[in-house]
Amino acid sequence: MNDYLGQILIRRELLDQEVLAGAQTMADEKGVDLLDVLLATRAVEEDQLLRALADEVGMPFLETIDAEKVPDELVDAVPINFARQHHVLPYAQDADAVYVAVADPLDPFPLDDLRALLGRPIEARAATRESIDDVINRVYQRKQDASLQEAKDGEDVEELQDIIDQTDEAPVIRWVNDLFYGAVKDRASDIHIEPTDDKVIVRFRIDGRLVLRKEAHKGNLSSIVARVKIEAGLNIAEKRLPQDGRITKKIAGKVVDVRVSTIPTAKGERIVMRILDKANIMLDLVDLGFARRELDLLNHMIHRPNGILLVTGPTGSGKTTTLYASLNRINTPDKNILTAEDPVEYELRGIGQLHVQAKIGLTFASALRSFLRQDPDVIMVGEIRDHETAEIAIHASLTGHLVLSTLHTNDAPGAINRMVEMGVQPFQISSSVLGVLAQRLVRRLCVNCREPYRATEQQLIELGIDMSRVDQTLADLRRVAATTVMGRSSHPPPMDEELGDDDLELVEDPTVVREVHTAEEEAAPGGLFAHLQSDGGMPIFYKAVGCDECGQTGYRGRMGIFELMVIDEPVRKAILANADSKTIQKIARDRGMRTLREDGARQVIAGVTSVEDVLAATQATELEAAE
Repeated sequence: MNDYLGQILIRRELLDQEVLAGAQTMADEKGVDLLDVLLATRAVEEDQLLRALADEVGMPFLETIDAEKVPDELVDAVPINFARQHHVLPYAQDADAVYVAVADPLDPFPLDDLRALLGRPIEARAATRESIDDVINRVYQRKQDASLQEAKDGEDVEELQDIIDQTDEAPVIRWVNDLFYGAVKDRASDIHIEPTDDKVIVRFRIDGRLVLRKEAHKGNLSSIVARVKIEAGLNIAEKRLPQDGRITKKIAGKVVDVRVSTIPTAKGERIVMRILDKANIMLDLVDLGFARRELDLLNHMIHRPNGILLVTGPTGSGKTTTLYASLNRINTPDKNILTAEDPVEYELRGIGQLHVQAKIGLTFASALRSFLRQDPDVIMVGEIRDHETAEIAIHASLTGHLVLSTLHTNDAPGAINRMVEMGVQPFQISSSVLGVLAQRLVRRLCVNCREPYRATEQQLIELGIDMSRVDQTLADLRRVAATTVMGRSSHPPPMDEELGDDDLELVEDPTVVREVHTAEEEAAPGGLFAHLQSDGGMPIFYKAVGCDECGQTGYRGRMGIFELMVIDEPVRKAILANADSKTIQKIARDRGMRTLREDGARQVIAGVTSVEDVLAATQATELEAAE
């Protein structure tokens, strides 16, 4: 079947032979279908893929499915686990047949099972997995929410011990499972279950913002908490102390890990669940939104045999994702890679990962010390928190190991002062640290509804653009914006290909699929960067509007903005002279470093994000404010 699928895609010019071969290899290694790999890596858009397959077998394609019109008798006749596993849904019927939406037109076996299950002829229609899974979730849950929203007078909420004995069709279990499914569908990073005076509210953190999603009667709190605790392996009888656990679930074809944290509050136990989508570990550096210069420099650093690379930023700024993407790029059979993490968020194949547990004496420092006896080539330390960890990391780098780690500082130059405050000598820093990458996450504008407008002078000033030489500054930013590198799996806006200047060469990496064009080609009329051309007026920016595709938020997904400080000779001399962070920042900027806000301006001009999001995620430095 995989061979036939590949032939179709090649014949219809949706893939080239090289990309297909890579996807096939990945499918064989992971033991999954080629279709799953193509969709997970976005080597081809699902809509295009399904239309091609449907056309190949002569099957109509469904643009949308109305969940409200799906008959209840069809829903009752097909088990939800079967529908979700095979991505199939009977959505309509008449005197002649039952009409079924399918996400894989080449797989006849689920249709054979449905014929036997329903005892009627089947008419298949192709539809995307996302649309089918969305309707499955809605039609199977529409009767369940009402039972939890309203508690009948005089009816007691089920006791905890009854929850353990319930089947998978129990309302509380279905309600909790719906939370997980909805969170994955909405690309949420966290689920918050919070008790109030009279109800239980559920909020999802989507693209860094909390959004209200569900409510239940307060009487169901103990049942909901008990269900989550059972899945996470926690003590359901312990309600006075915080607890931490973990759940692994397969949701709509995705395997996700869920970190569970419970705390007792005055109104009942509160639960926060962090969703770790294992598909994210497939990210490469090209998916994170770097400009070409920074990507080249970072790629060079992580291929060095020794030294320290520090990634800085607050909690939730994507530091772990950047470190994992770096490890993915250098993870080859000839390297021994070890990581010390608190906790281990994703399991990486071929890498030794250790969960730091301070309460039993297993700290970052002790883990690092043990690593040095394991003949490592690359070491990743989740965070450098103290002098001891910093000293061992420096020792490791000076004895021939590449060390990747994080620090909590506001910007890249501040990492130097932070290490000095820990008691590290300046000569140790200058001789071991290769570079410091500060980063933040900004929301990506929805490409379907974003609206162009003329920027104002005030906005340019807020973005740190030098108004005394505004034309030259904007020209420089347009040039840099046109080198923004976006891997094919990143998906727009505003482009889905990597673009670069003729004078900048991306280090070749056979594991990354890329189509490189010049900025001049794409800035031509009709090109992806046509809006970057100067017409003598203010530049074109984009603002959020809102549509069904983005849930009326105007944003869909997040992207990084970066400040990469290379420890070259001038910066090294400043560190040895024990210069403060402002002096080091000025030298680094003279050497080509862009601050976080300046890099945010690059993403605004590229049409990736909005001015408001960049201003919210960054702060103007004293140097920028003075210009």
